[in-house]
This record gives sequence, C-alpha cells and structure tokens, in this order.
Amino acid sequence: MPAEVRRKLGVGPGSLLEWDEEGENVVVRRAGLYTSEDIHRVLFAETPKRRALKDLKQGIRKHIRERHARR
Repeated sequence: MPAEVRRKLGVGPGSLLEWDEEGENVVVRRAGLYTSEDIHRVLFAETPKRRALKDLKQGIRKHIRERHARR
C-alpha cells in the first residue's frame, strides 16, 4: 500500500483493514476496533447454566469422539 494512502487512512504495520468490491472499485478502510467486553457479549450472549463436573466430562468425551471419528 503506498505511503500516502497509509497516512491518509492512519494505518501502519499490524493495522487491520477491510475492503469491499464496489463494481470495478475496491474500497479499503480501517477495520473497527472492538473492546473485549464487546467480543465477550457477542460470544457469550446467554449466561451459561451451571453444570455438574460429571456432565462437563461427558460432554468433552462426546466432543472428542465426534471430532476424531473416522469418516
């Protein structure tokens, strides 16, 4: 990316960018930054219900069996 465009966008090494194609043009912009609270709210929208240790272990075993099952 040319230096003039980087300065105009206020981006440097490690900056997150997003782009959209609009016809034959590509629009580049800085990606929005989110707080850890924003991310947590999206990932864990529902309050998890408490589970017994036995149920957690059973769920882990089931997940591993399904993930590593031969197809």
